[in-house]
Amino acid sequence: MVKAVAREPVPARRADAERDIAAILEAGTRLLSADPAAGVAEIAREAGVGSVTLYAHFPTREALVDAVLDHTVDLADAAIEDDSVDSAPPPEAMEELLRSSWEALDRHRRVFLAADRTLPTERIREHHERPLRRVQQLIARGRRAGDFRTDLPLQWLVTAFFAIVHSVAQEREAGRLSPDEVEKVLVTTMLSLLRPPSKKRG
Repeated sequence: MVKAVAREPVPARRADAERDIAAILEAGTRLLSADPAAGVAEIAREAGVGSVTLYAHFPTREALVDAVLDHTVDLADAAIEDDSVDSAPPPEAMEELLRSSWEALDRHRRVFLAADRTLPTERIREHHERPLRRVQQLIARGRRAGDFRTDLPLQWLVTAFFAIVHSVAQEREAGRLSPDEVEKVLVTTMLSLLRPPSKKRG
């Protein structure tokens, strides 16, 4: 008679794995937010797991940074949820969206620097598709209302939003922008870009 081999229940293994992944992502977010060059071994120690466990879930540093970026964007997206984006006059809504986006980004801007150094630009953009849809909807509403320009493609304006916010984060990290300058630079630059040419002349 063949003796049955005792096996750990699959749901228990899955729960353990989910806890490990959550701990790794939280540790990765903390450490990369402090130092974009933080290594895999440091993140494993911070998460309270072994390197073997970490590599079982994230086989390369690139995969880990990719997952931490996704986690960070989820946190930032939740932080900028605001009904006023759909109801306030478009210029006011854009100003508020820029402010709340920057507040969320500033807390984790070094994660984005780590991603810039590790991941292809297109992959970083893919992670932002969800929050950028909100930006696209707002710009489209502003165009319909006559508040935002229509002489440039909508997708280009969305890309400009993405590029401006991330460029500001890089300038802030490099010390070329002070904390007090950031909001004014963001709001003035983006609203100037979005303003219809006729209103600029006026």
